[in-house]
Amino acid sequence: MANPRNPDEIHGYHAHVYYDPESRETAAKLREQVERIFPVEMGRWRDEPVGPHPQAMYQVKFAPAEFQRIVPWLMLNRAGLTILVHPDTGDAYQDHAENELWLGEKLKLRLDVLRRMLAKNS
Repeated sequence: MANPRNPDEIHGYHAHVYYDPESRETAAKLREQVERIFPVEMGRWRDEPVGPHPQAMYQVKFAPAEFQRIVPWLMLNRAGLTILVHPDTGDAYQDHAENELWLGEKLKLRLDVLRRMLAKNS
């Protein structure tokens, strides 16, 4: 095993809440609750796939100290929605491809988008 990484590398977390036209209202209710209960930064609605995300979604950004409150709440209240939770370490590819946590169905991310971004920035 390589040298273990320090969790202090995590600057924050993103939760991507996926939806489709049939589940958009459920996603909206979840969004309202999350905003009301937790100190988060909400991303905008993305009704079309964007970046590595294969379907419509919105992002919830939160601090490391909130992980232990938000993630268990999402586990219990996701109402059948699929949610990707990943750290923000500054390495978008690794955060989405290797350090991710799925609540619900694991979707196939479009990781080639992140690979191309990495190649461009190298």
